Amino acid sequence: MGKARRNRVRGNRSDPIARPVKPPSDPELAKLRESKILPVLKDLQSPEAKSRTAAAGAIANIVQDTKCRKLLLREQVVHIVLTETLTDSSIDSRAAGWEILKVLAQEEEADFCVHLYRLDVLTAIEHAAKAIVETLTSAEPPFSKLLKAQQRLVWEITSSLLTLLGLLGLSREEVLQAISGNQTILRLLFRLAATDVAPQEIIEEALSCLTTLSEDNLQLGQAMTNDQETRCYDVLLKLSTGTGPKAVLSCGVLHNLFSSLQWLDHSPGKDGACDAVIIPSLARALEQVLPSSAVANGSSSNAEITQVALEILASIGTDFQETLVKGNRAPTDPTKANEEWNGFDDETADVDADAMEVDGESDAGAEEEEGDEQDEGDEEDNEDDASVTSEMEADMGLVAGEEGSGAGDLNDLPTLRELIQRAVPQLIRLSNLAVDSEETLAIQDHALSALNNIAWTISCLEFANGENAHIFSAWHPTAKKIWRKTIAPILEADNADLRLATQVTSLAWAVARTLNGETPSDGRQHRKFISLYHASRNQPPSAGQATSGKGEEDEAEDPFQGLGVKCIGVLGSLARDPAPIEVNREVGVFLMTLITNSNNETTSTTNNTPLADIVEALNQLFDLYGDEDVPCDREVFWKDGFLKHLEEFVPRLKTLAKGIDKRAQSELRTRADEASLNLGRFVQYKKKHAPK
Repeated sequence: MGKARRNRVRGNRSDPIARPVKPPSDPELAKLRESKILPVLKDLQSPEAKSRTAAAGAIANIVQDTKCRKLLLREQVVHIVLTETLTDSSIDSRAAGWEILKVLAQEEEADFCVHLYRLDVLTAIEHAAKAIVETLTSAEPPFSKLLKAQQRLVWEITSSLLTLLGLLGLSREEVLQAISGNQTILRLLFRLAATDVAPQEIIEEALSCLTTLSEDNLQLGQAMTNDQETRCYDVLLKLSTGTGPKAVLSCGVLHNLFSSLQWLDHSPGKDGACDAVIIPSLARALEQVLPSSAVANGSSSNAEITQVALEILASIGTDFQETLVKGNRAPTDPTKANEEWNGFDDETADVDADAMEVDGESDAGAEEEEGDEQDEGDEEDNEDDASVTSEMEADMGLVAGEEGSGAGDLNDLPTLRELIQRAVPQLIRLSNLAVDSEETLAIQDHALSALNNIAWTISCLEFANGENAHIFSAWHPTAKKIWRKTIAPILEADNADLRLATQVTSLAWAVARTLNGETPSDGRQHRKFISLYHASRNQPPSAGQATSGKGEEDEAEDPFQGLGVKCIGVLGSLARDPAPIEVNREVGVFLMTLITNSNNETTSTTNNTPLADIVEALNQLFDLYGDEDVPCDREVFWKDGFLKHLEEFVPRLKTLAKGIDKRAQSELRTRADEASLNLGRFVQYKKKHAPK
């Protein structure tokens, strides 16, 4: 019988920290290590408190230098700080230790914060947070009686902790959840946000940290509303009604809280709390920006807080779509009437999907970052019902000449009412600031982004057949005002900045979708977008992309977010009936030219129209000429012989679509396949409905 084998006994693994660090091969770095790094690290571990304190302060000063920072990391400075400096008996040393970790987290990549988390830095933060709360709430001695130097050190440590917590929360979801579940850390954050003894900058840092941590964080939102010790939520509500940075930052925390707790217009929270209660404060903050200078009172910090207010409004504009969906304000209708041309009636049409994509499974219209890819398919539905057109014209006639917002009928949507009445006028004003500095450029950029988000959220609603008539009535005059006072002036300026052009074009598309051929254009503005399209073809792909409150990395890889696609979308909307026939013809010929260029295999590759542009051009053509009852169908589509060119392009489009790798460009392939299918159906439909 075989013997039972004893478990293999493994030798103890060597401690990687105990290993001697090899000097760098670079002579300059080796010299720096010997002369500066090693001596200060030796003092940091000195038995003398004064030497340790001096060394910690010295490292806090040199850690911002890239070479010194990398050498310090090689020498395991993080381990030394966590295990020795933060537990030092000297508060000066501890303050310097937290400063070191803060600067390292700021200068290094997000992975460094994950590394700190795995080294159990939250335990150290919890210990420090507990000590700070005890110091602030102590009755003997009261904090106000401490020496100024002691108070200063407490606030220095607090500032470092707040910065670290914000960076840790951004690094990874598991880290954020760990922070949100730590009651001691939350107690510190709530105490600082609700206190009146902390310096102004500490309160602002605490509010900024809470804003970062509270985004999409139900756990933190519930903890804040349940907090009875400091009543942080009530304090934030009070702060938000004031003025200055604290009011704006409080609005940021509250917006995240409302969003995470689903306190929306149709399901408000305590005392009717929803985003509508903070929009007036944000609008007041924007009023402080004078036309002569975006930096109110000459302070760059005011310019920064203005940008924060604009970012919050942009987020509200995006999140309002959830209010509309969950409140059933803009329900999708899977049984809505067939399109004018058969073959598109076998699939459910989403209210914010392309009209030519109704047979697909794409839910592109549900997300804001794909909103710019959408065409005006929702405006085409039910065009066979003559009463629809009459009702729409009647609705628009009620508001056609109004300058007011007409938002008084939005009592069931207070957030939209406040956006239209309070926020949009300020956004329009700031979008027209004279750009004379980096601050004014940033403010203009953020103002356009906020307008863009609001406009796209509303443009994704279904307004046909009288749906959402009260929203349409309120938004229609506002949309016209945006066109006249923001879009038109920037177009007339002929700015060479393609990023600005992309933002304005995206905004113009959203506004034109809603106005449905009633855009207050001078009859020549469509030519500006044609020129912009040609300009975009001469630029690298990244130059024609701009964010609208979404991730830049996602958009940089999305061919449907380019300036060219957006120009095509605007042009299709501008040419929609009842636009003048001349405008429709110019736009229609332009769109057909894009397709013809791709259909000509002898054309050089550089002159071929990108496939994403072709897909959008086809979608716009489908919308423009899908109804044979509109005047442009006979006067433009048939008289200019569009059908012949489209029929010739059917096999070419199939070839182009098959040439796209599904794994590398799945969105482009999917939409190209849908366009190919819809083009075949469209051609067959038009043949059957040729004019007599």
